[in-house]
Amino acid sequence: MMSDHSAIDSSAPGESPLYFDVDSGVARVVLDRPKSINALSEEMLSALQSCLDDISRDRSIRAVILRSSGDHFCAGHNLKEMTARRADADGGKAYFVELFETCSALMKTIVRLPQPVIAEIRGVATAAGCQLVAACDLAVAADTAKFATSGVNIGLFCSTPMVALSRNVSRKHAMEMLLLGEFLPAERVAAMGLVNSVVPEDRVADEAERMARIIAGKSSAAVKIGKEAFYRQAEMTLDEAYQYAGWAMAENMMARDAEAGIGAFVTKQPMPDWTGE
Repeated sequence: MMSDHSAIDSSAPGESPLYFDVDSGVARVVLDRPKSINALSEEMLSALQSCLDDISRDRSIRAVILRSSGDHFCAGHNLKEMTARRADADGGKAYFVELFETCSALMKTIVRLPQPVIAEIRGVATAAGCQLVAACDLAVAADTAKFATSGVNIGLFCSTPMVALSRNVSRKHAMEMLLLGEFLPAERVAAMGLVNSVVPEDRVADEAERMARIIAGKSSAAVKIGKEAFYRQAEMTLDEAYQYAGWAMAENMMARDAEAGIGAFVTKQPMPDWTGE
């Protein structure tokens, strides 16, 4: 269970839009509003942001699984909640700007989280729910799962989901999803590069757990440096990327874990217990 010095207290189902537990370095965050298909309501966005902020400060957590209760992963934004704000004096414009900024901040939090995040998908992941999958570092889908950026079907182009989507799949594939708005099966989006693996529905949790356990067994110092470097270098020119990546590796070499791990390797000794330093 969770370490005593953790900054987080485990939540229970039903008390908030999400709940979570931590065991052996793996946090499992569960979206828990199945009646609304786990939509990213104001309440859900706030709870998820707060949870991830706490996780980012907890050094005992080394990997995160993001899953959902019910039959589906996430239906995106809560359209009923959004529509109600059209009664505002400005037609809801200021609210919509703030809402999409809040959602974008959450997606960036996932990317910048020190710990890798694995999305575990059953059912549908649509619009901002598909964006949530794309923002995660890894993704495992049930073979029955379906994915779509379907906003265009109701007159609202998925512009913010486009940011994460276009950083995961090719431009042609991204535009196909964004322009057609069709629901695509898990095998198809896996071929596009949006998810890492597709497994039978009764094995999807086991596969996500397997990946999380492997990550949790690595040096958290190396993983943190490497994750940050991956996303930062991707936005750089080739020369800038190599210069930055070289600096990142040199920084990693100064970590106690790297010194101990390399020392054990060259002397043919068992790998040490990682300290995360």
